[in-house]
Amino acid sequence: MAKLPSRREETLGGYVVHGLPFPADTDPDSLAFLKKMAPILIEQEYKITYLHSYGQDSPWFAGLTNRRFLGSQDTKSGYTYANPRGHDMFSGAETEWIDITERPAKVHAFTVCHFGSEEFLPECPFVLALIEIEGVNTLFLTRLMGVDPYQASLDWIGMEVGPNFLRNSKLKPTDVYFSPLEK
Repeated sequence: MAKLPSRREETLGGYVVHGLPFPADTDPDSLAFLKKMAPILIEQEYKITYLHSYGQDSPWFAGLTNRRFLGSQDTKSGYTYANPRGHDMFSGAETEWIDITERPAKVHAFTVCHFGSEEFLPECPFVLALIEIEGVNTLFLTRLMGVDPYQASLDWIGMEVGPNFLRNSKLKPTDVYFSPLEK
């Protein structure tokens, strides 16, 4: 029969411990301060694998991966969304996917972002634009590339643009961005 270990193996766990006082002597009265002690804080790396479903929006992300920009359309009213939408906001009817990749598009409005979330901070400043797509009733918020954020101009309003796609899809809305069309 194999001998069972009598001690637990100790390893370095990568913890940083904050606020861990303890008296050196063993006098029971010296432990009274423990009731007033601040909580011990343990700093450790936390990693989690998260399984996320895009649900009804999955075709939209699959389209981006395949360099296709899909819109959602209510087939009865013809109301068309640039963003993925499973149901029409007016009638509640289920929408259908349509390909809007090749439709003419132009800048409706834009802003220059000099600060952004952690993911975009290294790319500051950058230009966010609302894109107007022919035959689509809603605007699409996206990055506008190929323009100098330090040279922002009202001339950009109405500028013809087209979609571009990341070569290595991240399955994020940022997989598509727009840039000026070359004339």
